[in-house]
Amino acid sequence: MRFVGLDVGERRIGVASSDLMGLIANAVGNVVRADNDLEGDLQKTADKIRELGGEAVVIGLPKNMNGTIGPRAESVMAFAEALKEKIDVPIHFWDERLSTVEAHKTMIDAGMSRSKRKNKVDSVAAVLILQGFLDFKGR
Repeated sequence: MRFVGLDVGERRIGVASSDLMGLIANAVGNVVRADNDLEGDLQKTADKIRELGGEAVVIGLPKNMNGTIGPRAESVMAFAEALKEKIDVPIHFWDERLSTVEAHKTMIDAGMSRSKRKNKVDSVAAVLILQGFLDFKGR
């Protein structure tokens, strides 16, 4: 089963995809969001999920550090609800606290320049979100 992971940000949506066995997550890229065009963002995201052959979607849920749901998480949940109207696959949430921080650290450790990190951080965060979900599911 192929899973698609999403890191829903305000400017970009990082996208990752699993292998067909649902074991390993790989960065796919980003969906660049348009200003004040939620419908367009949803359509581009749904098209990407279909293009990748996604059979289920894992969306990072940015909970507060104390585990509560704040405004950012509510925004992501609303995006997911609207996305359900565009795709006919299950959507799962995965706690993504500190995934962007971890993505930056991983890229710094790999020696990636700041300018390259800026364009890749969302897709790397999507990989971390999806891989965390796949590892948990595989236990």
